[in-house]
Amino acid sequence: MLQDQIDNDYKKAMLEKNQVKSSTVSFLRAQIKNVIIDKKTDKLPDVEVIAIIKKQVKQRQDSIEQFGKGGRTDLVEKEKAELNILLSYLPAEMLETDLKGIVEAAVKEAQATGVKDMGKVMKVLLPQVAGKADSKRVSDLVKEILSRM
Repeated sequence: MLQDQIDNDYKKAMLEKNQVKSSTVSFLRAQIKNVIIDKKTDKLPDVEVIAIIKKQVKQRQDSIEQFGKGGRTDLVEKEKAELNILLSYLPAEMLETDLKGIVEAAVKEAQATGVKDMGKVMKVLLPQVAGKADSKRVSDLVKEILSRM
């Protein structure tokens, strides 16, 4: 499980005295623990852990953009290092051609006739691509395909 891998990586980073990795993974573990407490469970499925990681990735990307605008290259480098650590836990992104095929199949399955049926398509599609493709990328592709109908 991904949660176990994160815990083991934290212990390893602490033993290696890797400051950046240990602090990044420690913060990630805290976020996971908060969700565990909220859900009153012991472990989270990988899909939920991936969602937490993606949220952290998004925050780092936003910070990099803001620090870049502010000319804070020192903080940009720190955020990039943390971002790379977080990205290492995410599964590989789905190829565009594979994603397009899945989207087209979902459009047929949902019997969509235009952009107004986007919600139906997304309902069918999201469980199939969860954790494998960025939801904005999926949404944009669905809009593109539906707008051609």
